[in-house]
Amino acid sequence: MFRENVDGIPVLWHSPDPNTDRGSLVVWLAGFGGTKEDCAPQLRALAAQGFTALSFDAWQHGERRIESEEELRARVRSNIRRWFWPILYRTAQDMVGVLDWSEYCLGLRRAVGIGGVSMGGDIAVTAAGLDRRIAAVSAVIATPDWLRPGSCEPPGAPDARAWRAYRDGNPLSHLDRYAHRPALAFECGDEDRQVPPDGAERFCAALAATYRDYPECLRIARHTGVGHRFADAMWSAAMDWFNRHLNGADGTA
Repeated sequence: MFRENVDGIPVLWHSPDPNTDRGSLVVWLAGFGGTKEDCAPQLRALAAQGFTALSFDAWQHGERRIESEEELRARVRSNIRRWFWPILYRTAQDMVGVLDWSEYCLGLRRAVGIGGVSMGGDIAVTAAGLDRRIAAVSAVIATPDWLRPGSCEPPGAPDARAWRAYRDGNPLSHLDRYAHRPALAFECGDEDRQVPPDGAERFCAALAATYRDYPECLRIARHTGVGHRFADAMWSAAMDWFNRHLNGADGTA
């Protein structure tokens, strides 16, 4: 594992055998409250498949925390729309800078894959609408609808800054950003009441015309008996998705 600081963003990355091709880049992000170090098992597994695997701390997480983890969780859960929306959008914007660094410092110029769990998956989908280098997304127990209608969590109310983050970042409000047709996969818990699967379903239905000639690039799987947790089958599906859509990719996707 290697560590870098990319313009104030703490990065952890793992490469395949340095004597071989570094392959495509895959970024994997942790869920709410998690850190890049929590993603080390996924980074190792991705590197074993021939990818250069990278994670970084989301804004206000890990080495970027401004309070204890307990205080972070309490603050954000007290008003999700006010405190969570800016984290999603700021971190999705950070992804662009991290990809610039990986391209110019690591020489990784092929198509990119990104994914993550819960918050990490939300960020991955958002980032795919901001950067056309992203060719494959695996979002696990995540949603492209930040309003999350039907969620068991009290949503709170946004302030002006949070509303701007939602207005500018919410994927369901910006379908035109996916005209480059990145391969989008959602691994949803069929019994998830925190992040209901219908957000992913509505998003993919809204994109159906854009992907009409590429139906293999949209996937929604509802995992039976699974709530809001990262099941082993979800990780296996994510690995398969990246292998299918990135191995052999030349960056022209």
